[in-house]
Amino acid sequence: DGELRESALRDMLAAGSHPARNIDQNLGDLRAQVAANAAGVEALTTTIDEFGLDVVQAYMRHVQANATEAVRRVIDCIDGGTCRYEMDNGAVIQVAVTVDRGDRTARVDFTGTSPQRDDNFNAPTSVTRAAVLYVFRTLVDDDIPLNEGCLAPIEIVIPPGSMLDPAPPAAVVAGNVETSQCVVGALYRALGAVAESQGTMNNVTFGNERHQYYETVAGGSGAGDGFDGESCVQTHMTNSRLTDPEILESRFPVSVESFSVRAGSGGDGRWRGGDGAVRRIRFDEPMRVSLLSTHRRIAPYGLDGGSDGTVGAARIERADGDVTELAATDAADVESGDVLVVETPGGGGYGAPDPAG
Repeated sequence: DGELRESALRDMLAAGSHPARNIDQNLGDLRAQVAANAAGVEALTTTIDEFGLDVVQAYMRHVQANATEAVRRVIDCIDGGTCRYEMDNGAVIQVAVTVDRGDRTARVDFTGTSPQRDDNFNAPTSVTRAAVLYVFRTLVDDDIPLNEGCLAPIEIVIPPGSMLDPAPPAAVVAGNVETSQCVVGALYRALGAVAESQGTMNNVTFGNERHQYYETVAGGSGAGDGFDGESCVQTHMTNSRLTDPEILESRFPVSVESFSVRAGSGGDGRWRGGDGAVRRIRFDEPMRVSLLSTHRRIAPYGLDGGSDGTVGAARIERADGDVTELAATDAADVESGDVLVVETPGGGGYGAPDPAG
């Protein structure tokens, strides 16, 4: 029953040396978040009204306790390990996973990670905790709901002042969408669990005064012991779905020229990494295009003798025949007839290739 203080929010978003660029869009996001929370509150209240608070809380405790025991069974089987993970921008994620078999607990220590950065690849601690939660949940064979109980037997150490625990007003927009993927990659390598997937969300935005659009582009997933990676899929810390081409083209002045498999971009190995994608979007109006990505310099790693995946790339093919190469994080203006081409990374391979083929 609260009231949205739109005027105060507008003042806050417009203040400071780096004000928000599209306040109306920000307010729309906030309204959507409030609506989502309101729907959750209504659903929970309905459940409590039907079954009673004691019953609901008892089941919640059971769900969390079951998740805790499932993760303890994972800890019983892993050996831990370390990883020094370098990102395209030179930042380093250092992680050590140690296991206490007596207590059936694990310690995930990010000491040695790069200090807080001047760019926007810093990540709030909640993002790192979510990545740790995700990795250990994927190691559980049981069909359990994702919940806080998974983290009960895990101690997470994040050095204050590092890029994984920055101080305000550090920029963090890439932390959720890019650094989170790198934290997952570092953890999987430390545990020797699976080769790296594309390791990026390939965030693409474009727009002008009338149109604003955002998407993430799929790539290759990493191979593991006994299975090949999948091609052209969203992996790990992203699960967003691309807009159907027909809807995209009907609502925005663009055309999807092609969306195809980037054949051969997955790493070789006894089990091959999945291939990335090639996406071509032609613009019918002048717009501003932005790209936020990683793994344009450092390839997604292969594991246990498998080859690395192929790095990603992006460019703008101009209507006049010129080509503008885009960096991992970049922005450029496009005119009618220009084409944005995004080539996403392939996943790493696993295991040395069989000499017999």
